[in-house]
Amino acid sequence: MAATALPIESAAPEEAVQVMEHLAENLSLSTVLYSVLLFLACLLVMKVVMTLTDRAMTRLKVEPTVHKFTRSCLKVLMWLVTVMVVAAYLGLPINSLVAILGIVGVALSLSLQGSLSNLAGGITVMVTRPFAVGDYVEAGGVSGTVAEIGLVYTKLKTVDNKVIFVPNGEISTEKIINYNSQDKRRVDLTFSVSYDADPEQAKAIMREVVGAHPKALFTPEPFVRTTALGESSVNYTLRVWCAAEDYWGLYYDLLEQVRAAFDRAGIEFTYNHLNIHVIPPEKG
Repeated sequence: MAATALPIESAAPEEAVQVMEHLAENLSLSTVLYSVLLFLACLLVMKVVMTLTDRAMTRLKVEPTVHKFTRSCLKVLMWLVTVMVVAAYLGLPINSLVAILGIVGVALSLSLQGSLSNLAGGITVMVTRPFAVGDYVEAGGVSGTVAEIGLVYTKLKTVDNKVIFVPNGEISTEKIINYNSQDKRRVDLTFSVSYDADPEQAKAIMREVVGAHPKALFTPEPFVRTTALGESSVNYTLRVWCAAEDYWGLYYDLLEQVRAAFDRAGIEFTYNHLNIHVIPPEKG
């Protein structure tokens, strides 16, 4: 590493010295005035380009974060072009300036490697739009409501009111689950019932509970069927659709209401238990 670092460190001062020597030899009052006018013309062009870009982004309804990032990148690029144009007019060695900028760019990229990875991830998230602010998602190993999408971090707010900043580099390389991307969700529940219960009665009770709930949707039709025969229980699966925002309310309501309806009908749930039979000793 030391052998490769020495030429890079010594190259920048040499290029800078060449630029300063050239300026000292060729600089004059008229050259300075024309350079200032050229610089002002470049600024005017830059302002026009930025205005047109802002209008285009607004018409296309680009996300504000992407708009700001694109604007910043374009501005940096135009400043570099302006510097090159003015330097070329002054007769400066462009190759030297490019070498200096290249060395600075390499140094910055090495020192900001992790941040650049997150930045690239942020651009990916903003372009692909797997989620939006307000969506409940599972991303980067964390679940929560998206509070803010930044260039480096995405801010998630958990159900217990914690705020977690997840690096965009992790989000862009892992699985993302968006629970709000569709307007409807399906509630899936499984109830393990004793073999002694009447199957048709158990299914009828579940259909009755679903039919009485105001948040349950009936298109598609609710699904109530026997789905497994276990060692000590029969499993009945209930699937019903609802609006995405009603998911958890319907989920917990059905758990409570089906349990209460089974209790009233005398249908028993199975659970692990141990029966002990005491055999009295024989007399005599």
